[in-house]
Amino acid sequence: MSGLTGNISTRSAGWAVVCVAQFVVVLDATIVTTALPAIGADLGFAAATLPWVFMAYTVVLAGLLVLGGRTADLGGARRIFRIGLVVFSAASLACALAWSPAVLIGARLAQGAGAALLSPAALAALSDALPPEAARRALGWWTAAGAGGGASGWFLGGLITQVAGWRWVFAVNVPIGFIALLWSIRSLPGRGSRTRVVTLDLPGACCVTAGIVLAAVGLSEIARDFSAWPGWAALTTAALLMIGFMRIERTSRQPLLPPSLLRTHGVLGGNLTAAALTASTSPAMLTAALYVQDTLRLPPALAGLIFPVFNVAVIGGSLLGPPAVRALGVRRALLTGFAGVAVGVAVLLPLPAEGLPLTLLISGFGVMGVSLGVASVASTTAGTAYVRETDRGVAAGVLNSSAQLGASLGLALSGPVIASAAPMTGYRMAFGLGISVAVTGLAAAFTVPRTVRRSTDGLG
Repeated sequence: MSGLTGNISTRSAGWAVVCVAQFVVVLDATIVTTALPAIGADLGFAAATLPWVFMAYTVVLAGLLVLGGRTADLGGARRIFRIGLVVFSAASLACALAWSPAVLIGARLAQGAGAALLSPAALAALSDALPPEAARRALGWWTAAGAGGGASGWFLGGLITQVAGWRWVFAVNVPIGFIALLWSIRSLPGRGSRTRVVTLDLPGACCVTAGIVLAAVGLSEIARDFSAWPGWAALTTAALLMIGFMRIERTSRQPLLPPSLLRTHGVLGGNLTAAALTASTSPAMLTAALYVQDTLRLPPALAGLIFPVFNVAVIGGSLLGPPAVRALGVRRALLTGFAGVAVGVAVLLPLPAEGLPLTLLISGFGVMGVSLGVASVASTTAGTAYVRETDRGVAAGVLNSSAQLGASLGLALSGPVIASAAPMTGYRMAFGLGISVAVTGLAAAFTVPRTVRRSTDGLG
């Protein structure tokens, strides 16, 4: 009995540590947003360069996640998880010690690369550490960790910046990463890869990574200036690179992204809905953060006290996700989630120019957060349920890449929309953008299966 209890305890510690890592990976995509003014003033960033403190991380993370997922399949999820932790923590320390804009952006690029190894390896290690039934329950916690990390960034960034300074926004990752590394050594015993992958498809990796990065850069430039030729040139080059990537994958003996993966039941729909979820909620949250600071003139720490409502709602919705998927099916859970996101954002439309409308903010955050959590579990379930075990790491990388690209696109578009009109008008236009993307997500939900096999629901 004691041996069984010890095994269960070790497994629980194993999935707990990968959830902590996923929380931090997603947290670092949004935590810098409220710290950007302080970073720019301290390091002397030019106004046009400052957004790259955010973009450098998310673009590299999105571009390398597929490669990171395949690396986890090749090298073993536990080994790559630990390597990712070391790279991410070291890069976080470099961010905290940065003395110039170039150094900080370079460190953020390295931080994104570490996160790209860490995140898909975490999901693959989670499925390896637990039996199918426990893995299905743990998926809710893993999704809650990621969604809660992204949601918490809006609050923690302002609080840490005001209390301890912007450098601690990055420095806090170092002790967390060190503890997680020691924890993983004890709770995630190393095992070799169980796949037949023997090499990495480096030509394909270069094409897809460069294509995703250029696509993100191009969309960001076009959002700033629709007639800017560099943005269109970047998009055209990205399209050519992606065409080249697909040709390489069809002929490669060890493809980075197996062509059969995208034909796997639910994978395409899972990725479309993952992107739509982050693209619809990110503009709303950025707009709300700007509203409470720039219009209501609340200091960062005080403004941040409003956002934990959203954090708690996202985590609660993620924990409700597995039973919701079992009761409603994957497609209906997604439809319910997207409808809730649209309603939650719509609640924020009548925000006034004066006063502190706590009821509207709390109601909108609550509905939007619960809906995001439920839909995230359904999207992850759809995107992984029918994937072969040997492709689980790369499937996780593709899902995370889709979510990061959705967030980057949503934030890149919402900034110019807000700036294009008077403050309150710009805010409402940005909220309208979030609603429009959520409606698009409703349509994308019809591309996922109605339900999944009971034996493979979630990660099992």
